[in-house]
Formats: sequence, C-alpha cells, structure tokens
Amino acid sequence: MRKMAVQTLLVWCVVLAGATHARADGCASRVAQVVALDECDPDSFNGALGQSGTGFCHNVALSVLGYATTLTDLFNKAAAGTPDPGWDFEPDQMTIQRGTTVSVVDQGGEPHTFTEVAQFGGGFVAGLNHGEATVPECAGGFSNIAVARTRIVQGSRLDVTGLSPGKHLFQCCIHPWMRMEVDVKDPFFGQPEFRRP
Repeated sequence: MRKMAVQTLLVWCVVLAGATHARADGCASRVAQVVALDECDPDSFNGALGQSGTGFCHNVALSVLGYATTLTDLFNKAAAGTPDPGWDFEPDQMTIQRGTTVSVVDQGGEPHTFTEVAQFGGGFVAGLNHGEATVPECAGGFSNIAVARTRIVQGSRLDVTGLSPGKHLFQCCIHPWMRMEVDVKDPFFGQPEFRRP
C-alpha cells in the first residue's frame, strides 16, 4: 500500500512539474507582426493637400512605372466599390495565443489607424466609405482620442496588447477597406486544472 502511495505521489509530482513548466512557457513573450501597406503617389497627394517638402504622403512609389495610386484614383476606386487592393493590412487574418502582442508597422506612405471595431463599416472620410455608415469607433476622426491613439504614420509601429480570447476586428478609420481579423485562443483552454485535495 505504501509503495502504491509513493508511486502515485511521484506520478503527480511529474504531472504538476510538467503543467507548471507548460504554463511558464505559455507566458513567454510573443509578437505577431502586421504590416500596413499603401501606394500613395506623393505628387498628387501632397499637391492636393497643400503640402510640399516632406508632405503628407511619404512613399517611395515608382509612380512613373504605374506603381502608385493618385489621390483622384483612390477616391474614384473607393466610390466604385473597388478600392485599391494595394492598400491593405497583411495578413488579413491571424490566429494568436492570448498574451501575444500584435505589432502593426506602417510600411506605406500615408498615415493609417489600426482601430478595433465591433463590426466593419465606414471610416471618418465619407468619400472613401462607398456608402457605408461610419462605425462608432471611427466617429470624430483624430479629434476622438480613441482613434488618435490607434494612428500609425510611415515607419512607425503600434503595439496592441491584452486582447482577450475571441474574435477581434480591426480596420483603418481613414481607408475602411483595410480590414483584419485577429482570433485569440486561450493556450490553456482544454488543459486539465490541477487542484490540491
């Protein structure tokens, strides 16, 4: 009987040690990268917005080869319901474990936002919404501090932390077709709970 109790105790020690190790590994810092992309044409964007020099659009697009979107084309394509596919978050969807930081880097030429929304819809620039109503989370534009906190400019990074398990939707409040879904899984879901008797 005593031998059986000792063996049982040893088995539980191994199991608990493994569970503790797994939980410690589960808390290790993880980062998932998202890239915000666009192909703004500096001449048309900066000229129309009255900015010269460094201007609004800081893109190194090859506009002479047709690898840039003019401001007029951006609005026309959005109004037609066929927004420029070069303006995007990559990837469009990702699944991460709880505790993972989502790090968004703007590698385009324009500012963007990475704003969590309850459902996808329009942004705060009506001419880019293709008839969709502005979602509440984007209302007010940058005068809304919640939107301003999600702004990313060329070359900068925004880190999103503390996402709870479940589905999270993000969109750019300026260019609302830039959308992404982040599914957060609990790394311990389905793991047995160990309790002391």
